[in-house]
Amino acid sequence: MAARRNTSAEIVNAVLYLDRAGCAWRLWPKCFPPWETVYWHWARWKTNGTADRVHDALRDRLRDASGRDPMASAGVIDSQSLRGADTVGAAQRGYDAGKRTNGTKRHIVVDTLGLLLVVLVTAASVQDRDGGRRLLERLRFAMPSVALVWADGGYAGRLVRWAKDRLRLVLQVVRKPADQQGFGVFPILLTPI
Repeated sequence: MAARRNTSAEIVNAVLYLDRAGCAWRLWPKCFPPWETVYWHWARWKTNGTADRVHDALRDRLRDASGRDPMASAGVIDSQSLRGADTVGAAQRGYDAGKRTNGTKRHIVVDTLGLLLVVLVTAASVQDRDGGRRLLERLRFAMPSVALVWADGGYAGRLVRWAKDRLRLVLQVVRKPADQQGFGVFPILLTPI
């Protein structure tokens, strides 16, 4: 049997498979290059910023294809607590009492199409308003054109004033109707910028 060539296309296809399937590195299908090879490339791309540049270029192309300016002007911020895997160290974990979850929390800002603008992963014990401050600072650096961000009640309070004063960003808290129970989609009242 001939030695397998690990071309760039095979490496990219393997990374795309990993992203789609979400499988563990060591449960790698034999049709791809060895997991150690793919992991080495992926780690290098994460470290040197290649993965972020590819993501941003793809997002910009999707926005452009949708008739939107690649530089977003508005976004939505939220977080999600996730149970930590056994391999996640105690230093990276935290307990989110509201969600009764011991693990991590991902804080994200997406544009109005739902495309990722910035992400921050913290311990689950980090409050939305605290993670939100760090995330909004990243947003200002990554996408300075954003002038309005919609948020739920977890981001209310001092963060709204801080975002306006420090980042020149309108953080509009959208409240759930008093009679609503559980999850529900409701219209956003647009604030003039």
